Amino acid sequence: MQTTSVIKRAISSDGGVRVLFCDSTAIVRRASEIHHPSKTMTAVLGRALTATALMSCLLKDKDNTLTLEIRGNGPAGSVVCVGDYKGNVRGCADNPEVELPPNAAGKLNVGGAVGRGSLYVIKDLGMNEPYVGVSPLVSGEIAEDITEYFASSEQTPTVCALGVRVDTDRVCFAAGGFLVQLMPGYDEGVIEKLEDNVASVGSVSKRIADGEDGDAVIARIFDGIEYEMFDEFDIEYLCPCDRDRYLRALVSLNEADMNELLEAGEDVETKCRFCGKTYTFGTDELRKAREAAKKAKTETPDGEGDEEASENRDEKEE
Repeated sequence: MQTTSVIKRAISSDGGVRVLFCDSTAIVRRASEIHHPSKTMTAVLGRALTATALMSCLLKDKDNTLTLEIRGNGPAGSVVCVGDYKGNVRGCADNPEVELPPNAAGKLNVGGAVGRGSLYVIKDLGMNEPYVGVSPLVSGEIAEDITEYFASSEQTPTVCALGVRVDTDRVCFAAGGFLVQLMPGYDEGVIEKLEDNVASVGSVSKRIADGEDGDAVIARIFDGIEYEMFDEFDIEYLCPCDRDRYLRALVSLNEADMNELLEAGEDVETKCRFCGKTYTFGTDELRKAREAAKKAKTETPDGEGDEEASENRDEKEE
């Protein structure tokens, strides 16, 4: 059984077209083990995770992150995925148990589960404020919505394809996708050829289920166009949460909330929404950590604590 997922990237010889391919089967399978989603929600979360991996591996620096948030009015609720610059991802959905009948084409009804609303792309590039791009959900099928995002928010002509195959036991046996993007200075003469080639690929998840790898899919997309494989690397479902991060987040609560926790006299249990890990903190530990934080703050010159405070706010929001 495949234990890792992979991203492969290629570019046309003239630099005008780039293709990113992802076999995300192992990632989607891991997400299913954590969240126990329905068949439909396996497809929803799997497509979102695949799109996030493809988009986040375009980040430039190792500390950069990308968050994809799908806020639709369908029963799935919000879907949130986070990726790092290597393409590693984690994600969750408000209502992973939602199941719907197949759509008119007899396929998993991803669009019905997501509904209409907005797609948000938040890039933390290490600046004072993150970049936030917003575009409408044009179908709720996610791939078309990603295509719309690149066109409207980044002005990059893009074709996105995503697919997830789930068996009767709700186990993902094939998942993946690709991005085809036109770069500045591209040759307009290749557009029609690219369109025909992309159409010939058909279902990317079927290609993966049938045993085709990224090299074969990329070769189909670039058929008749000279290209070079750029790189490839393994990616995984990866959550960076740890006990210290959650302790710092609890310690940063306001005075009223902290006093309420301490006065209750009971252990505080937190659970990561992305990986399901739980962390338990006793009141004595919280009290000592709070006192230590206050002491450190009084001993820190003005301004030097800003970065830590910002980090704690981010952890609470996560």
